[in-house]
Amino acid sequence: MTMRLRGAQMIVRALEMEGVDVVFGYPGGTVIPLYDALYDSKIRHVLMRHEQAVGHAADGYARATGRPGVCIVTSGPGATNIVTPLATAHMDSTPIIVIAGQVATKSMGTDAFQEADIFGCSMSMVKHSFLLKNASEIPTAVRGAFYIATSGRPGPVLIVLPVNVQNEEADFKYPHKVEFPGYHPEKLKDLSMWNQVVDCINGADRPVLIAGGGVIHSGASDILRSFADKFSIPVATTLMGKGTYPEGEHLSLGMAGMHGRVAANRAIMEADLVIGVGTRFSDRTTGNVSRFAQNAKIIHIDADPAEINKNLMAQYYLVGDAGEIISGLLEEVKARDRTEWLKRIELFKSKEGYSEAQALSPRCLLWTLRGLVDDRSVVTTEVGQNQMWSALHWDARIPRTFLSSGGLGTMGYGLPAAVGACIAGSGRPVVCISGDGSFLMNVQELETCVRYNLPVKVVVLNNSSLGMVRQWQELFWSGRYSATLEPPSCPLVEIARGFGVPGFQIRSPEEMKPTFQEALDLKGPAVVECLISTSEKVFPMVPPGGGMDEMIVEAQS
Repeated sequence: MTMRLRGAQMIVRALEMEGVDVVFGYPGGTVIPLYDALYDSKIRHVLMRHEQAVGHAADGYARATGRPGVCIVTSGPGATNIVTPLATAHMDSTPIIVIAGQVATKSMGTDAFQEADIFGCSMSMVKHSFLLKNASEIPTAVRGAFYIATSGRPGPVLIVLPVNVQNEEADFKYPHKVEFPGYHPEKLKDLSMWNQVVDCINGADRPVLIAGGGVIHSGASDILRSFADKFSIPVATTLMGKGTYPEGEHLSLGMAGMHGRVAANRAIMEADLVIGVGTRFSDRTTGNVSRFAQNAKIIHIDADPAEINKNLMAQYYLVGDAGEIISGLLEEVKARDRTEWLKRIELFKSKEGYSEAQALSPRCLLWTLRGLVDDRSVVTTEVGQNQMWSALHWDARIPRTFLSSGGLGTMGYGLPAAVGACIAGSGRPVVCISGDGSFLMNVQELETCVRYNLPVKVVVLNNSSLGMVRQWQELFWSGRYSATLEPPSCPLVEIARGFGVPGFQIRSPEEMKPTFQEALDLKGPAVVECLISTSEKVFPMVPPGGGMDEMIVEAQS
């Protein structure tokens, strides 16, 4: 059916036809027509307090649901503030749709008020961009944005929408299918090494699976678990892959990499076969690639052929959907006895003791909190020591319950992402693990939590320092603590209370459980500030430039 609509109305109608139920945004001059059209829609609008938070909230929504997150920002500074969320989503393959206003087409290139070339400056940080010059392009662009963002390897798509295009009238007919020259993700499949892969797995005595975020994007976690269980293959994960295999199960090794679990890293170093599924083998996973899994053959399974042999050379590879490939291998690989290998794995796990901190231990804090929430509870993290402590000590047992900025490492991600995940979960409580540095990056979103009465529970591991950088300065820079020991000027709970958020402090181990429980029982948001030692460090740790066999392991208790 064809109808006559203004460009702004077309955008809203197209979003409705894509099943969008919520958008995150911040209005401004060049998107007033779009907001006017949104006024008559049933789509819920969530007003954030900064455009960077707008993008991260859409990202958190997308990661929690598997559906694209949608957000709206104005031109100029509104658009440039969305660059970091675009890069965050791009690095972690998250499908978000960013609709950015722009000055009128006749004013573009004149340095008009609030004009910035967001199309140009973001090109390396998006999967695709659309710069619309007339309203008739809108239906194809929106349909294409959702198709591109969610097909193949997911990623962010930018739609740049000049203000005059929003006001222009044109015929609206929404396409069911769109095609773009050169973009055919369904044709990227390459199974030419299938037989070699099957033979290689059948012949392995000490195989290890490394599951990445691609397993979650594919919806392949259940089939991967069936594969690992059937063939007795231990499973390590990347940071993005947490939740693909239930942590705590006997085949789970936990996260591998720079701050990976001892069992995961040692298993990889002793393996005779490493099967990477939905992972790009990033530097934080492999360490020095020349020392990675030196005794193992590598099989790489990924939807993106560009990742094959990019960071790590693989003897064998398969390109395609992770779920489809693992399902096929499940039928063809033969079961065999790997009892001795599993005994070796249990030995690695038995040597994973962690010494206790003198006062409050991040490990004990996280274990205590984890014990008070169920497996379906979503946790987001900020970036730094808090992120790595969470990756090590928070068992993720279900996909899409552990949300963190992995590739870009964006401080300030966790709180707005928690808002997005909470909106996605229809008000289920979401925990955000933060450090005192990251907490202050987007602290204004506490007001968003109050305004919508969102049960976002922020747990701040406050060590009065920029802890991860301070740790590197201690270990590798002779204790020269440049700019890392300038603690916040006031208690963080007082900042929270200033926003109207109940604030709690934990100063002793005895206060952990009752304080966490009190915060969790509140209907709305809460901030729990945990005062930990500045000297706390994240271990294990592979030194920068080092291999997994050189990891620094905390002294045994």
